[in-house]
Amino acid sequence: MNKIVSLIVVVVFFSSCSEYQKALKSDDIAVKYEVSTKMYDKGKYQRAIRLFEQITPSYKGKPQAEKLFYMFSQSYYKTEQYYLAGYQFENFASSYPKSEKHEEAAFLGAKCYSKLSPVYSLDQADTEKALDKLQNFIDAFPNSTYMTEANGLVKELKFKLEKKAFENAKQYNTISDFKAAQIAFDNFISDFPGTVFKEDALYYKFDSAYQLAINSVPSKMQERLNVAKTAYNSLMKFKADTKYKAKADDMLAKIDKELQQFSK
Repeated sequence: MNKIVSLIVVVVFFSSCSEYQKALKSDDIAVKYEVSTKMYDKGKYQRAIRLFEQITPSYKGKPQAEKLFYMFSQSYYKTEQYYLAGYQFENFASSYPKSEKHEEAAFLGAKCYSKLSPVYSLDQADTEKALDKLQNFIDAFPNSTYMTEANGLVKELKFKLEKKAFENAKQYNTISDFKAAQIAFDNFISDFPGTVFKEDALYYKFDSAYQLAINSVPSKMQERLNVAKTAYNSLMKFKADTKYKAKADDMLAKIDKELQQFSK
């Protein structure tokens, strides 16, 4: 019995391969359409793509075009070819505004760009592009069933931009460019007022001000010590029980000690 089942599977497999190969070589676009649809329905998206690529120019404006272009877009998406999928979904959405798949295509087109967003440490041009695409979708479909997912993607992408901006500012502190670090952290806090990194940003701004002041020339030390003290107060005002409190208090004590020489 097992041998019979195995034989049937082999026959079906080679029959499918033969049908696909014949369709690839055929000049009949109807045959290619039929076989590409079969490949799509079976989840053989890469095979379907090869046939779709051959016939899509011939089907523009025809009744089957809407279904064909939707399957073509989905095939790219299912095979994680997100640049091509995003392009195809956007074309589908603009070409078939009355399609029942219009909203889905518009969302998936935007989602494709979010899939292209790299890790935070790399250039974030694709992240910015994805945010624009998702915002356009949210504006166009405020009551969409995809809204929860769209908002979730926006939140993830914005966090990535926050993380990159914070790490860029922190880098100035790491390389001891303390003046630039203070400016960078001020800009970061201004650009992301509700950021989850605010406590860290305020601490590293204080640390940068402190390091600049302590290592300063005498003529600039008093002013810079007072700037550092103001940065300490900003941190404590934001979070009195900050995880950096022990370090910050030690630094404040040294600031006050240094300031004593200017009160004589």
